[in-house]
Amino acid sequence: MDRQRIRWYYACMTHLSPIPDYMLYGETDAFPDVVHCEHIKDRAPDHGWRIAPHRHAQLAQVFFIQTGHATSVVDGQEFELADNQLFYVPAQAVHSFAFAPNTQGMVQSFPLSVLRSIAPATDDVARALSLPFVTTPDQKLLTLMAMLDAALEDGNPYRTQTALGLAHTVLSMTATLNPNPQGGTGTKRDRRLTRLDRLISDPQTAGWRVQEYAAEMGLSTGHLSRLCRAANGLSASAYIEAHIIQEACRLLAFTQLSVAEVGYRLGFADPSYFSRRFRAVQQETPSVYRQRFVTQS
Repeated sequence: MDRQRIRWYYACMTHLSPIPDYMLYGETDAFPDVVHCEHIKDRAPDHGWRIAPHRHAQLAQVFFIQTGHATSVVDGQEFELADNQLFYVPAQAVHSFAFAPNTQGMVQSFPLSVLRSIAPATDDVARALSLPFVTTPDQKLLTLMAMLDAALEDGNPYRTQTALGLAHTVLSMTATLNPNPQGGTGTKRDRRLTRLDRLISDPQTAGWRVQEYAAEMGLSTGHLSRLCRAANGLSASAYIEAHIIQEACRLLAFTQLSVAEVGYRLGFADPSYFSRRFRAVQQETPSVYRQRFVTQS
């Protein structure tokens, strides 16, 4: 199947978004505010205290469990949440929740534009907030989250500025509580990598080669590889492939698309080649990877 036929196949698939992608859970309308805060009791009871697998392409979220219990699965990893625990979920991660009835707490949702505008811009915060984690918040952070909640309810003329400042502080303090922040060199993350991440996530780029990503960004392939190596120690091709295989893991775990359909969706013309590349990165075949989730369910 050549690239033109792959794109035709993709356009004709009956389930264009097999993993629900919401702004807020169950909602497809525009994001309602500069940031958003709600209490667990505002939404979870309407869904039987169970939140089905979904993702937010442009939102990072901070959950606080005040009292009660919840089990969350994020990109296949299970987390147990109990009293007085904070839970961070990054954008794009597929996640679900099973709350114990009457669990009390809140969730604050932050558009990526808010996270990326934290100044001064270094790679430290981005790394610390790139993966999900559970931690125990201190009273200072809980006070700031409560202040953010109150600011969003306030009608004062500087409400947006107040909420944005508090949002930056909440995110920064959440990052400091990550038990495994993956280090940090204090170097500024190149904004071109953020653009590359967005391009890789765009379904319209399925099947693109490194040269096409570089051309779209106005760079040479060598320059793009140098950017990727400086940030992650990977060549541009390895960096792009790692992102694509991560998306393949999500589709295998959370949809019923066949292995071949997953490959086609991600731009692989040959299902056997997709399986070989998946195995090279994940150290197991797509079918074996999926079976682990079938067994769990």
